[in-house]
Amino acid sequence: MKTRDATKADLPAIVEIYNSTIPYQTVTGDLQPVTIESRMEWFLAHSPDRRPLWVMEVGDQVIAWLGFQSFYGRPAYDTTAELSIYVSPDYRRKGIGRILLQKAIAQSPSFGIKTLLGFIFADNLPSLILFERFGFQRWGYLPKVADFGSTERDLVILGLRLNGLSE
Repeated sequence: MKTRDATKADLPAIVEIYNSTIPYQTVTGDLQPVTIESRMEWFLAHSPDRRPLWVMEVGDQVIAWLGFQSFYGRPAYDTTAELSIYVSPDYRRKGIGRILLQKAIAQSPSFGIKTLLGFIFADNLPSLILFERFGFQRWGYLPKVADFGSTERDLVILGLRLNGLSE
């Protein structure tokens, strides 16, 4: 397995992995599959030196991805980033998320990031457990903010303040 910066050629695999989570209604708030075209602006908002988008490969197959997103879009929040991790169905529960999250935490200071956030549905226990194992704390709870028609989901905001950066 290797992790590298994503390229445009990876976007179909990234979208496929993302879309594989939509039917569960516990990972993302999208209700319908997204398209490659609809994700292009999102893809271009990433940069290897500031807000990377990484893919993990086995052989030449993309099996997972991790993205850093800017938080709230205003300059005072430039040292804060939200993390998103998505793993291909065949590779879930095999430690892939752990590897990616560990790398993200370790490399965040080199991107000028002091605070990491995760926005996770309250009933997505595997993701909550993963982030909490790495020291993320529950900083916020938004009850019933996601409406899936027959189900409303609560959102947990997890945060991690990174050490070793000047305040």
